[in-house]
Amino acid sequence: MQQVKAVISRSKDAPVEVTTINVPDPGPGEALVKVLTCGVCQTDLHYKKGGVSDDFPFLLGHEASGVVEAVGAGVTNVEPGDRVVLNWRAVCGECRACAKGEPQYCFATHNAEQKMTLEDGTELEPALGIGAFAEKTLVASGQCTKIEGDLDQDQYAAVGLLGCGITAGIGAAINTGAVKRGESVAVIGCGGVGTAAIAGAALAGATTIIAVDIDDEKLETARGLGATDTVNSRGTDAVEAIRELTGGFGADLVIDAVGIAATFEQAFRARDLAGRVVLVGVPEPGTVLQMPLDEIFSRGGSIKSAWYGDTLPSRDFPMLVDQYRLGRLDLDAFVSERIGLEDIEPAFEKMQQGRVLRSVVDVAEV
Repeated sequence: MQQVKAVISRSKDAPVEVTTINVPDPGPGEALVKVLTCGVCQTDLHYKKGGVSDDFPFLLGHEASGVVEAVGAGVTNVEPGDRVVLNWRAVCGECRACAKGEPQYCFATHNAEQKMTLEDGTELEPALGIGAFAEKTLVASGQCTKIEGDLDQDQYAAVGLLGCGITAGIGAAINTGAVKRGESVAVIGCGGVGTAAIAGAALAGATTIIAVDIDDEKLETARGLGATDTVNSRGTDAVEAIRELTGGFGADLVIDAVGIAATFEQAFRARDLAGRVVLVGVPEPGTVLQMPLDEIFSRGGSIKSAWYGDTLPSRDFPMLVDQYRLGRLDLDAFVSERIGLEDIEPAFEKMQQGRVLRSVVDVAEV
């Protein structure tokens, strides 16, 4: 067992705190990872606010890069010294989704069996089974995706973001939305996930990419990451603007990266006949949508939700890192600031105010 510094959320809405935790040595199927960098994600804030569960205390952080320090018995996919990006979809290979050849939907993903604890033995619940606002963390080995070749500290700060939000957005476009070359795509909401969806649409070859938001600065950032057109919906009807930019028909694919009833209805009405709608913004519990069923029928097409962008880390992470290295995917643009473990509470405030795409915690040097 080792003792390390980490950031925990002790109770609902209480400020996070840096404290000492106990990290067990890896058991069968587990890996001990020295954390290099970790992004501050909206999901961590959901944990802090009690929006995920009430299993406090939580060990926060999950968008992380790191170095495998030790592995337990039976681990073959990684070994000590491997540079990795952590993920929360360590597929089981046995559930009904995996049995159908759709492991990106795995319903029984693996986490470490052993619990990390506070010094007094209180068990911690790691965010998304990772808990990477810590100098070291214990995960299931399948939560480690090996990254070949060397990167510098700045590059690991960017690549680590693939662990959650950036991949969710890119995957919503490429995997869930199945963007084809030459198609039109509209993305409603240009936070980290929405902007990543725009980058994903550009990577997939969309030729008309419309960014919709109420913040001009976010729209300008979206343009830098692939948007061909922008719509400030604070004073413009987003549906009509998207139709105008697509020859009066609507977009082939519209992605709702906000997750409220109003933006989902905009997405539904802004798509072409037989077009696709993808919901990647996470709705608040109890959110209700009321729409005439005959309209849903008459428009045809598809409506999908994107769970982690239908991402399979072992397949997608290495490909996206390659695109980053080739200069086709600007992950650096998502890193708004670099901070320390003690700066996470202010980072949450900046995120809620829309002042950053991602704050990234530098935990250890490469």
